[in-house]
Amino acid sequence: MVDLRAKPYYLDDEGVKWVMDTIASMTDEEKVGQLFVNMVTDFSEEGIARVAKKYHPGALRYHNKSPEELWTMIKTFQENSRIPLLVASNCEGGGNGGVGGGTAVACGAATAASKDPEVAYLTAKVGGTEAMAIGSNWNFAPIVDLLQNWRNTIVQTRSFCDDPDETIEYAKAFFKGTEECNMATCCKHFPGDGTEENDQHLMMGINDLSADEWMATFGKVYKALIDAGVKTIMAGHIAQPAWQRKIAGKELSDYDILPATLCPELINGLLKTELGFNGLVVTDASHMIGMFGAMPRSEQVPRAIAAGCDMFLFFNDMDEDFGYMMDGYKNGIITEERMTDALMRILGVKASIGLHKKQADGTLIPPHEGLSVVGCEEHQKIADACADKFITLVKDTQHMLPISPETHKRLRVIFLEGDGRVVAGKLIKTKSNAKPLIFEELRKRGFEVVDGDDYEVKGKMSDLAATTDAILVFIDQVGFAQYNTMRVKWSLPIDQPWYVRQVPTAFISLYLPNYLVDLTMSRTYINTYQDSDNTVKAVIAKLCGDSEFKGTPSNNVWCDRWDTKL
Repeated sequence: MVDLRAKPYYLDDEGVKWVMDTIASMTDEEKVGQLFVNMVTDFSEEGIARVAKKYHPGALRYHNKSPEELWTMIKTFQENSRIPLLVASNCEGGGNGGVGGGTAVACGAATAASKDPEVAYLTAKVGGTEAMAIGSNWNFAPIVDLLQNWRNTIVQTRSFCDDPDETIEYAKAFFKGTEECNMATCCKHFPGDGTEENDQHLMMGINDLSADEWMATFGKVYKALIDAGVKTIMAGHIAQPAWQRKIAGKELSDYDILPATLCPELINGLLKTELGFNGLVVTDASHMIGMFGAMPRSEQVPRAIAAGCDMFLFFNDMDEDFGYMMDGYKNGIITEERMTDALMRILGVKASIGLHKKQADGTLIPPHEGLSVVGCEEHQKIADACADKFITLVKDTQHMLPISPETHKRLRVIFLEGDGRVVAGKLIKTKSNAKPLIFEELRKRGFEVVDGDDYEVKGKMSDLAATTDAILVFIDQVGFAQYNTMRVKWSLPIDQPWYVRQVPTAFISLYLPNYLVDLTMSRTYINTYQDSDNTVKAVIAKLCGDSEFKGTPSNNVWCDRWDTKL
């Protein structure tokens, strides 16, 4: 059973009493409801009141909307809930993960490229400050997966790197920024993504390291962060067969291997016992096929809690999932001891950040005027400073850079966009703001810029050389919950790099850092890791020599090929 007076809660007698008195006062419906993190889909006052009163969720998550909409939604939920709610955001890279209009600072890979833990701290501090302004109090970040496989595109920019010690250093700095905002800390995705190339949105992941290899890498990270006091850990739909078999102490068939979210050997055995984690475990999103593929939904819902997870991330159908959880509680899949332990951990986290006190004194919702911090000038300056540190010139073996209107006045810009991303089951396709900003920034500097999409055929090579001084290819392709791997997708034959030996050409990735696998013909390649306005402006400045490139590429960038280094 959990110890509420110990790390990571450190509750005093009053805090422990509130937890135990609250549990004693709960109906069975309230107990079951506390186990769920609800993804808010109905923002109406009537819809919020209905969900709060009928399903009693213990926590909320939401899709980004304007600061005003989110502040109002959270305020309404808290006012309709007897027990204060944890409100989770996904501020992995700054405030843009917590609120519409929030400030993007640095994703994990960008932080690692900067080689500066201060970037991780500032990312968490800016993200936490902006998310707290709308009433969020729990940050589902940072990602501490180790990117051992360069083909993995799910955490390729979201994780820091493949080095356990560096990951620990950046994560601790991130925790510091989160804690200064009085938000509950989290890290993910236990037992660890990054060893393979598959996406748990589409299939169960497998971390296939031996037990000793895992303990020396992923285990080292989790043990260090547990010792540092992380309050919550997100379990992924990722199997770790070696440890499941070791803790089971018996021969298991391949059919017995389960994702961590449903595996008692990994959650109760490895995480809570072997590594000594006394905090709260939340599942990764339960709509992912990595969980759906393991067993029927009626079993998944209660067995995640029985396996040692304390909160279940998202309803599918509210009535059905609530019923599955209640049935699991009543028929003993979730024992009374396990239910009490889970509730103590949930309420313990709430008490550890003072939600019960804030509810009592009417300060659970931050003041409305605090919304002005979202995207504020101070945070934009922080994002500018961080972008200056992490943008990376991976190679320039043709000595093309810097460019200027004096040396490369006539530019052709090719911009490759992705197909969109799947959010809540829907394909969302938005036009990137990066393209018009790139054109604007280059033209402001005096370049003559033409759009590569304005051409239909290649034409004469001599004409290209006579009319074009340089070509810039920007790749802003993001896929999420659609593919197991992402590769460069050329939208038109005219875009394809037939021009690289005719005129100087630079390739600039605004997202994935490992696109050299598809750009072996490149002699100038840059990684920016993200396509925020601050980053786009900074990379243009660096292309023009106004600022030096300071980022450091990871070894993964070469994609295990010799020709990528040419």
